[in-house]
Amino acid sequence: MAWPPRALVLLFLVLAGPISSAAGAKRHAIPDDLRDVLDDEEDEDWRHWGAPAKLPDRPPPDLSRMDPAALRAELLRGGQTGPSLGFVKLRLGVRRSQEDVMGIATRWSSVLRTGSVAAKFVAVDFGTLMFTMERGRDILELKEFILGQPEAYEFKIGDQVFRRPGDPPLKQVIEALRKEKMNKSEDEL
Repeated sequence: MAWPPRALVLLFLVLAGPISSAAGAKRHAIPDDLRDVLDDEEDEDWRHWGAPAKLPDRPPPDLSRMDPAALRAELLRGGQTGPSLGFVKLRLGVRRSQEDVMGIATRWSSVLRTGSVAAKFVAVDFGTLMFTMERGRDILELKEFILGQPEAYEFKIGDQVFRRPGDPPLKQVIEALRKEKMNKSEDEL
């Protein structure tokens, strides 16, 4: 079916009309000098964006009257904001190469960085990693992360040792592995 000439002209005007009006619209030039422009679109959230978070206003605990266990708990709760250093013992009885241990350290550092925890892991030997943190207040997140990793057995900060519930102390595991090795060597003789 052929379109009548008037319908084609009308269709052309309807479709081409907005294009020609947009092409003929007056453009506004934006000057390079914006000193006289007033920017009043900021709100309170924008003004405080990027500022460090404020700690809750609570009275400081009396550290002189605390027993050592309560003092440690207070420091772990987030009161400590300085750098921290600790060690992670990897599961025993698993043979690892130097590249494996360095890979674990690199992977853990990268994963924690994506979660905004600034912890760096370094391989000390085939079964131990050392970590450093700039912000000690992230220690609870680090503890949760480390104990959630299958390669980790325990980690130590100062004289505090953390393990998964039900895991025996490291000395017992070492003794059990030593006895198992002795039994194997006796069986071979």
